[in-house]
Amino acid sequence: MRSFTKLVAFATVQAAAALALPTASAPAVASIERRDGVTTLTSEQLASFAPYTQFARAAYCPSGIATWACGAACDANSGFEITLNGGDGNDIQYYYVGYWQSQNAVVVAHEGTDPTQFLSDLTDVDIVMENLDSTLFPGISNDIYVHGGFATEHAKTATAILAETKSIIQEQGAETVVLVGHSLGGALAELDSLFMTMNLPSNIHIKAVTYGTPRVGDPAYASFFDSMVPDFTRVNNEKDPIPIVPGRFLGFQHPHGEVHIVSPGDAVSCPGDDDATDSECTIATVPNIVDSDLLDHLGPYQGIYIGTIYCN
Repeated sequence: MRSFTKLVAFATVQAAAALALPTASAPAVASIERRDGVTTLTSEQLASFAPYTQFARAAYCPSGIATWACGAACDANSGFEITLNGGDGNDIQYYYVGYWQSQNAVVVAHEGTDPTQFLSDLTDVDIVMENLDSTLFPGISNDIYVHGGFATEHAKTATAILAETKSIIQEQGAETVVLVGHSLGGALAELDSLFMTMNLPSNIHIKAVTYGTPRVGDPAYASFFDSMVPDFTRVNNEKDPIPIVPGRFLGFQHPHGEVHIVSPGDAVSCPGDDDATDSECTIATVPNIVDSDLLDHLGPYQGIYIGTIYCN
């Protein structure tokens, strides 16, 4: 496995080369079509992810985040008003909450982590699974199990984030709560979307968009999540290994919502939860770690790279 230093260096060169290309260099997908059981996204649908991608990117950029002046990621969503931020990047991942006026929505974003260490952690056969805390997830079944580390990390910020979300809803009349994150941040955003659904009034629409997200829970969790959070999208880039761990042989399963970027400008929406039969979905494209490329974890997600080294 490449060292993180080499990963950063190579990713920086790759990003610079990508940014030097004109936007039009990516092939446009003109219309919706079916192929091999998946649905091809149009260029307009792909473009619509950009604001969420930039919100996820901004979570890696704590310098200036309190005033929403974190560089290009903040500039891309210039109408956003941040109201709460926290974390230290170690014991607690950086996070922020704020109001997105143009969408009348609350946005909650979580930072990810070092992808090389994260991949190592997620391939550990001794991963502990546990029930979700019923004080945070009222009425949750004891038959549902999730990654213990993700549950612990989520619990550290859940109460403060929920209180701030409720405050914005009350003050601004927000009708939607958007949860975003990349890598570990994606796992936290996934848990947040279920948490918000179970703790906010039913008239509040919950929308989650995550990037390079690992498996969070078991099949019972995936099934329950599917029933509770219909507006959920997990975007996977090319041969990123993180979405295929922890392994299904360890009892993990993704919920619905996969969008797989096959190549720049070309992405498909995949049916089902963890469906291995579709050749252009992640589980078939990356059948194991050996066939993966960890650099794809950083992007590009339709021209946008996500990670600490892309804060500017």
